[in-house]
Amino acid sequence: MANIVAITSCPTGIAHTFMAAEGLEQGAKALGHTIKVETQGSVGAQNTLTESDVQKADVVIIAADTKVDLSRFTGKPVYETSTNAAIKDGQAVVKDALAYAEARPASTAGAETAERADYMAQVQAAKAAQSKSRRGPYKHLLTGVSYMIPFVVAGGILIALSFAIAGYQVAFDTSNSLGAALFTIGAKGAFALFVPILSGFIAYSIADRPGLAPGMVGGILAGLTGSGFLGGIIAGFLAGYTVYWLNRGIRLPRNFAGLMPVLILPVLGTLIVGLLMFYVVGVPVHAINVALTNWLKTMQAGNAVLLGLLLGLMMAFDMGGPVNKAAYAFSVGLLSSNITMPMAAVMAAGMTPPLGLALATVLFKNRFTHDEREAGKAAWVLGLSFITEGAIPFAAEDPFRVIPSIMIGSAVTGALSMLFQCQLHVPHGGIWVMFIPNVVNGLPFYLLSVVVGTLVTTGALFILKRPIAAEAEEEATATKVVAA
Repeated sequence: MANIVAITSCPTGIAHTFMAAEGLEQGAKALGHTIKVETQGSVGAQNTLTESDVQKADVVIIAADTKVDLSRFTGKPVYETSTNAAIKDGQAVVKDALAYAEARPASTAGAETAERADYMAQVQAAKAAQSKSRRGPYKHLLTGVSYMIPFVVAGGILIALSFAIAGYQVAFDTSNSLGAALFTIGAKGAFALFVPILSGFIAYSIADRPGLAPGMVGGILAGLTGSGFLGGIIAGFLAGYTVYWLNRGIRLPRNFAGLMPVLILPVLGTLIVGLLMFYVVGVPVHAINVALTNWLKTMQAGNAVLLGLLLGLMMAFDMGGPVNKAAYAFSVGLLSSNITMPMAAVMAAGMTPPLGLALATVLFKNRFTHDEREAGKAAWVLGLSFITEGAIPFAAEDPFRVIPSIMIGSAVTGALSMLFQCQLHVPHGGIWVMFIPNVVNGLPFYLLSVVVGTLVTTGALFILKRPIAAEAEEEATATKVVAA
């Protein structure tokens, strides 16, 4: 019996984090091992690993889509994978982690057999592939997005509350009224920080702490040069890779090594990134940003519907995965330019997959197992809360029928939201923020879009999914034919 510790973390820190933890716990239990999982979610770290836990561990599993600090695990075999892998097959992740841990010390001893050496080579090759994927640009972007989201949510809701109290003219109010104060906190406080936070933590993901200052400064310069959200992303990657290569290229005597993280890297990194933002990146990206903003603001009905349909398809395709997060990040970035229709389409389209599945488990019980019907009860709350990951258990069981069904429903929802020109001023919250005055423009039509998309999803499931008894009978018949 092995002793395992693990950390799970996803960009939003809501659903994937805890579903991955559950997958690992169930996988370890089924294999007869003990495990303790620390979740680094939206409310901070929970079930935190102690020094004693780490010392006793035979292997450390990191199931994360964002950067996780590994300094606690020096000397321990650390197996890294994604949250999706842990959600889909926790047992397989545990087995792979233990195999990696078993092979690792054998390689240092130099006494393995030829079979062991071949097996170790396979493990190391898989590990290298994982590491390359894990350190890719998308992983760094998701790390930045995960730290950015709380600032956008807080700012958006405070701005909406200021509109509810004093109307849209509060943006020009210079008094000390409550509405003006809320607008200032939201727009000039939280919203003003979200691009620098995004840039800083992209750089942090690439170059660790030395990248943080150049990244944040680059994000502020993105605002000053008018390059906005796109410029912030570029600044984050520029800062991260600049500091990373400076750290590798500059070699100082040991007595001066302490100057690298506190003086040399921040100063040189900030200088290089700042000059690049002013003289290379700022002007062209500002032009791109203005062109994109103008196109979205003057979008005709046909183009708007097409964009909503595309965003809806992306939201449902992988239910919180990379494609879903790309659509979400695109829409969140537009909020800083006061373009709010795509955000409305994205949130509505992200709500319908769990809601459609929940409704289907009630209306068509014979198409779902007992466990799926029980999961349907939770899917109501997850869908209403804009947690698309509530559809994952159903998609994992029957992907070729469930995924097309929810994609159809979300595409319809996104298209309708854009057709009705619904606008959303906050990036999260689902049904729970919709009834704050002025958070949603066109609320009746927005709710209609969600309801229609939910019904379309449920209808598609009725058509594509067969009753369980009929499927079982067909499988039994097919087995008999093959045996004959």
